[in-house]
Amino acid sequence: MGQSIRKERVLGEAPKVDLIKADGVKIREITLDPALFAIQPNVPVMHQVVNAQLAAARAGTQSTKTRAEVKGGGAKPFRQKGTGRARAGSTRAPNWSGGGVALGPKPRSYDQKTPKKMVQLALRSALSDRASEGKVIVVDSYGFDAPRTKDAKAFMQALNLDGSVLIVLGDEDENVFLSFRNLEGMHILHESELNTFDVLRHDYVVFSQETLPSTVEVEGTPVAVPTRKPSASVESPIDDADIQSTTEEEGAE
Repeated sequence: MGQSIRKERVLGEAPKVDLIKADGVKIREITLDPALFAIQPNVPVMHQVVNAQLAAARAGTQSTKTRAEVKGGGAKPFRQKGTGRARAGSTRAPNWSGGGVALGPKPRSYDQKTPKKMVQLALRSALSDRASEGKVIVVDSYGFDAPRTKDAKAFMQALNLDGSVLIVLGDEDENVFLSFRNLEGMHILHESELNTFDVLRHDYVVFSQETLPSTVEVEGTPVAVPTRKPSASVESPIDDADIQSTTEEEGAE
């Protein structure tokens, strides 16, 4: 585990992609964050994270009844001796037809504990893999004034996306979601739900300028954050007279 969450190596220069309009026209070239889109993919970490994600999706509700839970079997089926058969005390024993199940499944959770740094590394590895293949698409805006599947089909044709597509949307892209949700081969995620499994199981990943992730340094570890500017913090004003009086009191003491 210590090897898997170590600081990853950035491969070469930061990848560049075209920023395009919804009709496929190129606007300009932009540079992707190398800490997210240009690292050496860590295949073992991606494998472990995807397995954990699939395991957590299991319902874990399968159940069987033990001999104590099966109805009936209160009377001894036949006398203890003299029949030539093996002695039996209940018809609900596991070796009887209609009896309980020995060591059968019971409701349980399949969740696996995965370190946060490992999850982040797996996502960066998946994004870097798609970027290395030129399958990360960044659009300026979708421009959907109303939900229309026809506009979504025109968008797919303009960008020449012929495989399965993962579209990452923001809070204000409801019309885009309603337009794409009925198309085959499309999967739509909110930017906060971006995960390794969905990136790997689709051929293309489509971001908008608002949902394209970047990184910040948190205790020396790159962490993906939205590109939107945070709201300015409001500090409470401090009176200079209060500071001066406090300083004089400390000097008198």
